[in-house]
Amino acid sequence: MPQTFDLIVKGGVVVDHNGVGARDIGVRAGKIAEIGDLSRASAGETIDATGLTILPGVIDTQVHFREPGLTHKEDLETGSRAAVLGGVTAVFEMPNTNPLTTSAEALADKVSRAKHRMHCDFAFWVGGTADNPKDIPELERLPGAAGIKVFMGSSTGSLLVEDDAGIAAILRQTRRRAAFHSEDEPRLNARKNLRVENDPSSHPVWRDEIAALQSTQRLVRIARECRAQVHVLHVSTAEEIDFLKDHKDIASIEVTPHHLTLSAEDYARLGTKLQMNPPVRDARHRDHLWRGVQQSIADILGSDHAPHTLEEKAKSYPQSPSGMTGVQTLVPIMLDHVASGRLSIERLVDMTSAGPARLFGIAGKGRIAVGYDADLTIVDLKRRATIEDRWIGSRCGWTPYDGKSVLGWPVGTIIRGARVMWEGEIAAPSRGEAARFWQAL
Repeated sequence: MPQTFDLIVKGGVVVDHNGVGARDIGVRAGKIAEIGDLSRASAGETIDATGLTILPGVIDTQVHFREPGLTHKEDLETGSRAAVLGGVTAVFEMPNTNPLTTSAEALADKVSRAKHRMHCDFAFWVGGTADNPKDIPELERLPGAAGIKVFMGSSTGSLLVEDDAGIAAILRQTRRRAAFHSEDEPRLNARKNLRVENDPSSHPVWRDEIAALQSTQRLVRIARECRAQVHVLHVSTAEEIDFLKDHKDIASIEVTPHHLTLSAEDYARLGTKLQMNPPVRDARHRDHLWRGVQQSIADILGSDHAPHTLEEKAKSYPQSPSGMTGVQTLVPIMLDHVASGRLSIERLVDMTSAGPARLFGIAGKGRIAVGYDADLTIVDLKRRATIEDRWIGSRCGWTPYDGKSVLGWPVGTIIRGARVMWEGEIAAPSRGEAARFWQAL
C-alpha cells in the first residue's frame, strides 16, 4: 500500500542534520512523519518545492510585540504576521509591556491573548525583578514561559536590576538559562552628558563598549558564583566576543542582523531609525562580531524586533526611542550574507533553529526530523529582491533596510504542517500555539 500523508513537500533541497540534499517531507497530524523519496506516496496537499531550499522553521528568540499597553506600535497579531511573512515560525516575546510580564497572572494573560490569534508559535520571557526571585521556580515552569529575562541596563521601574545582589538573588533561583540585556546602568547614567542634541551618532559614544563589557564581566562572575546558565542578548562589541569565548560553559551569545549588517557610518543616512540599545557601532565591532559567528563563538541570531512609529522615531535625539523592526527581515538579510559567503546555510540553520532549540530546551522544534513539529522555512536562494517599507507587516510599517537589494528570499512558512505564508501572502487563519520546553514538561 502506498503511504498517505496530510501534506507532502516534494522536490526541494532539505538542510538538516544529515546535510544538504534533495529529499521529500511527509507530514501527518502536524508532525514530520517521513523524510526521503515520497514519489509513490499521496497526500491531501502537496507543495512543489522544486528549485527551493527547505530549512527547519526559523525561531526568533527576541522580539517585542508591545501587547498589552503599547499596541499603537505593534500587537501580537501584527507582530506575528510580520514574523511569518519573513519565514519565522516561532518567537519568544519580551516582558517590557504594560503591565510588565513579571507574574503568573501577566504571563497567563499573554498566553490567552496569543493562542490562535498569533500567526506563529510563541513563548514569553518573564521579567526577573528585585521583587519576584522567590516566584522564579514556579514562573519558569508555567505554560508558555520561555524563561527569565533581566535588564541590567536600558530599562525603567521594577524591570531594571542593576545591582550585583539583585542579579544574584535571581540567578540563585533559576534552573533554566536566563537571558540578560547587559549594559552597565551606573556607567550609562554617568555618561548621559555625552549625548549630543539632534545627533544620534552620539548614541554609541554615550553607550560605549566599556558599558557593555563591564556589565557582561559582572554577569559572568555572578553566574559562576551562583552556578547558573546565562544568555547574553544582542552582543554588540568586539571586547565582549573576546571575553565570552572563554566562558562558553555558562554563557551563550546572541548576535543580531543589524549589528552584523549596519555600522556607525549609517547614522548619517538613517538617523534615529538606526538608534538601538545596545547601539550599532563602528565597523571594527561589526567585523569582530562576524569573527564570532565564523569561529562559532556566537550561538544564535535574534532580531530584537522593537518597533516604534515613524512619528516617535522622528523626535529629536535623545528624546527619540531606541528600537527598530527586525523579525520580518531576519531571514532575507541573513540569506544575503549566505550568498556573499560570510556564513554557510548550515551555520545559518544552527543559529536560527537547532541552536535556539538546544539552548532553551524547546520540545519538538528546531530540526527536520521524524516526530518533530512540521515547522519549515522555505526559501529561494537564487531570488534577488528588494526589501521595501510597503512589504513590512508590522503595524509601524517601516524597516531600516528599505531599498536594500538582497539575494535569497523567504517563499513559504509552514507551521505544524499548515501552510501559513506562501509567496508574500497569509495563507491560513492564525493558529499559533505555545511552544513547549523539556524542563517544564
